[in-house]
Amino acid sequence: MQTHDLQLQQHIEALIFASEEAVTLQAIRQTTGIELDSGEFHSIIERLNAEYAETGRTFLIHRIAGGYRFLARPEYSEILKKLFAPKIRKRLSHSLLEVLAVIAYNQPVTRGDVQQIRGVSPDYAIDRLLLRGFIEVRGRANSPGKPLQYGTTTDFLDLFHLSSLKELPKLREIKEILQEQADQDCLTQQAGVETALSDNNQEETKLEHEKQQ
Repeated sequence: MQTHDLQLQQHIEALIFASEEAVTLQAIRQTTGIELDSGEFHSIIERLNAEYAETGRTFLIHRIAGGYRFLARPEYSEILKKLFAPKIRKRLSHSLLEVLAVIAYNQPVTRGDVQQIRGVSPDYAIDRLLLRGFIEVRGRANSPGKPLQYGTTTDFLDLFHLSSLKELPKLREIKEILQEQADQDCLTQQAGVETALSDNNQEETKLEHEKQQ
């Protein structure tokens, strides 16, 4: 490989590695000042991934949300879930996940559409999802009042490591994820109650001991 080609490959690798979001080909062109065509760019990505595989790296460069990011290989997904599950639960509550799922599978949808599906007002959840950048306004519906319609963003794809909406899991899998989270939250709450009861019992025992003295 020529020095110039190696340097370009290293620059692309560094840009993708350092970015906190998916890096597009356009962003790489603008940053490097080189008018790469898509074929050349994909060849570089394939070459980098081949090197990672040959050296036993646990990661690769993956196309996601219209760009490219470093992601761990699929075989490490189970252990990484244990690390990142609490972070995702913190970012998205059960109700936010439900509303996000409704929007993702039915977009573009209005607030009224979401309420009809869930049976409760989605106003708070939609406002929070808009604030966090996981959904956006997609226009207005052709219905009385011309209500706003909502759809998911590239940040949504990035959050769930999807390259496009075609990779959305089946609804059954979404329900299993939500149920798993609900079960985990229940166990966490139960553990908290047990800890509080234990602390209370210890305090009562201490007070009783002091009275006896």
